[in-house]
Amino acid sequence: MDMKQGVSVYDDEHFMREALAEARLAAAEGEVPIGAVVVHDGEVIARAHNRREADADPSAHAEFSAMVAAARALGRWRLTGCTVYVTLEPCCMCAGLMVNARIDRCVYGAADPKGGAAGSLYRLHDDERLNHAFPVTAGVLGDECAELLSAFFASRRAGKVVGGAPAPQEACASVRVSRNERLAALPPARALLAVDSFKGSATSAEAETWLAEGAQRAAAQLGRPVEVRAIPVADGGEGTLDAVHAACGGEDAHCSVPSPLGDVVDATYLRTADTSGAPIAVVEMARAAGLSFTSRTEADALAASTAGVGALVRAAVEAGARIIYLGLGGSATNDGGAGFLQALGAELLQKDGVPVAPGLAGLEHLAHIDLAPARRLLKGVTLVALTDVRAPLVGARGALRVFGPQKGLPKEGELINAAEGWMVRYAAELTRARDALDGTDLAVPAPGARPRALAGVPGAGAAGGLGAAVLALGGSLVSGIDAVLDLAAFDEAARAADAVITGEGALDEQTASGKVPVGVARRAKRANPRAFVVAVCGSRADDLNAVYDEGIDAALPILRRPMPLAEALNPAETRANLIAAGETAIRMALRRP
Repeated sequence: MDMKQGVSVYDDEHFMREALAEARLAAAEGEVPIGAVVVHDGEVIARAHNRREADADPSAHAEFSAMVAAARALGRWRLTGCTVYVTLEPCCMCAGLMVNARIDRCVYGAADPKGGAAGSLYRLHDDERLNHAFPVTAGVLGDECAELLSAFFASRRAGKVVGGAPAPQEACASVRVSRNERLAALPPARALLAVDSFKGSATSAEAETWLAEGAQRAAAQLGRPVEVRAIPVADGGEGTLDAVHAACGGEDAHCSVPSPLGDVVDATYLRTADTSGAPIAVVEMARAAGLSFTSRTEADALAASTAGVGALVRAAVEAGARIIYLGLGGSATNDGGAGFLQALGAELLQKDGVPVAPGLAGLEHLAHIDLAPARRLLKGVTLVALTDVRAPLVGARGALRVFGPQKGLPKEGELINAAEGWMVRYAAELTRARDALDGTDLAVPAPGARPRALAGVPGAGAAGGLGAAVLALGGSLVSGIDAVLDLAAFDEAARAADAVITGEGALDEQTASGKVPVGVARRAKRANPRAFVVAVCGSRADDLNAVYDEGIDAALPILRRPMPLAEALNPAETRANLIAAGETAIRMALRRP
């Protein structure tokens, strides 16, 4: 990104458009159309436009008035840390005030060859005889600023404006510009939507469509156009494949693979390319081993295998994918990724040399793992698992204890204790199998930097332990939302946004651990600290301080009125609720001071 004085070109253009909005207000009042804003810490703290005629004040230049207002806003006469944006090159009076006020920088649009004191006639900003100097950036939106002035004077010469001011009955002193009129004079606002699905009622794309409808309703009411860009998002769970498809395009590839319980199912993965053109595949494990494939009974929880997920990854590699993104959300499995490894060619054997049976139950008799065939298949392939889960493979906060009961395992008792023991032995054997490849061309990279043991690695317990299998093969575990945002070029879109709307079904303590809304807010604020971030939600916790600390400016529950849950989940009600929420979110963003 091109930079000027450490500030992006986009920032300069953004704030110059704010100054141009002030200039248009001046023209509407019959004044010479010059506008200015003063920016401090990335925020506009003062704005003004030319009012010499209205106020009968020779000092009422746009930038002069804006600097006076900025000093009042800061409570000090020194404007250190401030940048002044003005549509016309400052005159001697205004440039002199900039020197005296100790501003950091001046940015102007059109040059003034007859009176400019920031480079055209004089250079007050860097005159060594004065006690302060500051850099000047000239010509930002210069053509647009100059055209506004030319149009004004052409209109005046044509007699549409008399004596530089309106007729007496429309005297500028009596002009009062409403807030809506001020909004209408501003350039189009930009809203960026990056919303997770509302499970059971709306996909990410549907939620964004309805929020966008509400945003345009607000735009019509306020009289200010709003440009809406929607980026469907997900965090590695349901909707990940669709989100990346919407961002990158590509095609669905269909494969017949084993279901978690051994039936044959038709599953899809996405074939596409990243921004560099590298062939990638996106695999959503729930499409081959999701909860919908089991009855969540104890028997199913013991038997469910990740073999179908491995079969999808194998198909993608054999089709030429060089990067595999594997979404780990929504799994029905507890096998530690054993079936996944077997589908990729790894050998998981009992003492008698027979392959272990599918599922968690098969780990009871595991005696040996050989990862070499799977590593050979994946040579030259980058395997990236997407997850927001930080659970280790074993222990009180491990895969079985925390997530097993959701899939049919008992919370306590002999079975869960025995299964935990199987998983501990599996973790040790998996680590030994990884380390056995050291010194060969199949070694997992960076043996000195990798975890000594896989059992306790945060995220290894994701998807019933599939995270550990990914790590054993040299893959990585990354934030699902960050990876999806990278593929969608989110940061570039966020830099141009005035408002960012995110959200999910419930905002609570888990949201702050890396769910979509917080992931979006972090990235939005990093790319554009000025952006106003609103998180819409179906429900919210009482205390959201941890969520607000991550960059969300406001939480907005979407319900229009009290209603039972079944009614709220009805698609028609969800649509109406999200339209109303989109309208409110945009009004909040555009009516900020």
